[in-house]
Amino acid sequence: MTTRPMRECSGCTLCCKLMPMSAKGNERAGPLSVQMQLAGLWPPNLKIAPDFDKPAGVRCPHQRHGKGCNIYLTRPFGCRMWFCRWLINDDMDDCSRPDRVHYVVDINPDFVVNDGQTIKVVQVWLDRDYPNAHRDPKLRAFMERRARLNNYATLVRTNNESALLIVPPAMANDGQWHEIQAASQEHEHTHEEKMRAGLDVTVMVQ
Repeated sequence: MTTRPMRECSGCTLCCKLMPMSAKGNERAGPLSVQMQLAGLWPPNLKIAPDFDKPAGVRCPHQRHGKGCNIYLTRPFGCRMWFCRWLINDDMDDCSRPDRVHYVVDINPDFVVNDGQTIKVVQVWLDRDYPNAHRDPKLRAFMERRARLNNYATLVRTNNESALLIVPPAMANDGQWHEIQAASQEHEHTHEEKMRAGLDVTVMVQ
């Protein structure tokens, strides 16, 4: 991962709308937070709100539009574990702030199985009110770089049950863009599933 100095959200709260959350995250939060405490990465007395069920594309009930989070200091584990690639500034020098382009890019890859083939992907969560936002030329240039440098396709999501698989020219035999409805990808994989698939997963907590 090639990073620059971290940016600031500066009023952008798009991830609070686009990202799904599941109350089942509480099952993983306890053991992982203990491991992080032992490693000195997690304050021992930090009390946080439990994860809760929130579909993708629905504003979080704690979200203050343009002003951040009402419970930021005690925000759930699921919020702390997710990072915006634009915010980290990993190979996204050209891209605009997420709320201006209507998508967020995950720093962690995922994978899909298409026609029996496992394909590593960068995940892009798209505002369903802007279905063509993934055609942003700067995002397409980013997709092509990931394909050329890491052999990653791109998975564009508006929910957690289906997605659009975008294969950039660098990965296509005909040198063209291909968009495939990846209905076989029934869910976003967990960190554990991604690591078992051999993906380079970055574990960060904010």
